[in-house]
Amino acid sequence: MKKSHIILIVLIAVAIGAIVGSISDSSTYADFDKAFSNPEREYHVVGQLNRDKPTVYEPEKNADLFTFYMLDNNGVEKEVFLTKAKPQDFERSEQIVLIGKAKDDVFVAREILMKCPSKYEDGTPEETPAKASI
Repeated sequence: MKKSHIILIVLIAVAIGAIVGSISDSSTYADFDKAFSNPEREYHVVGQLNRDKPTVYEPEKNADLFTFYMLDNNGVEKEVFLTKAKPQDFERSEQIVLIGKAKDDVFVAREILMKCPSKYEDGTPEETPAKASI
């Protein structure tokens, strides 16, 4: 066999290994009940912020910890520890997707995705000042 064929076979084997590894390590969508029944797995949990309970972010104590309560789509409420700074406009979000794992009685999220309110009201764009071109 030529040297180039051997290198090509090795590269294909590495690519297949990376694909198989990423598929088995990927997380899936679930609710809090499923996430807490399998705490060793990572899940995407979809829900809404419980605005009746406080959100806590104290950057002077720990800038990488933000805690809040979330209701999943089944209405189950859990306390969430986000291991990042508090996202901008967090309270305005309509829907939240948490990526993380259950630990003890809290959900520890390493990432958060937020669906923010639409820029459009009644089908018309908001009035914004036009930028002047120079």
